[in-house]
Amino acid sequence: MDLNLQDKVAVVTGAARGIGRAIAETLAAEGARVAAVDRDASGRLQEAVRGIAAAGGEAIAVAADVGSEAAVEELG
Repeated sequence: MDLNLQDKVAVVTGAARGIGRAIAETLAAEGARVAAVDRDASGRLQEAVRGIAAAGGEAIAVAADVGSEAAVEELG
């Protein structure tokens, strides 16, 4: 896959596991800086962010419940 996402930022929800984590890893591998979002920024989300960094990507962990309008507004 060649998406050429250099200088782009991706916000990926549910990034701690499953499809969300795979998407975050793929976007980072294609050059995007990733904001990996999940309800709990510890544990699995930190593992995902460390894995992205170990593969040469850039990501940060963000704790937010995107089911809450107030939490989403705080992200902005």
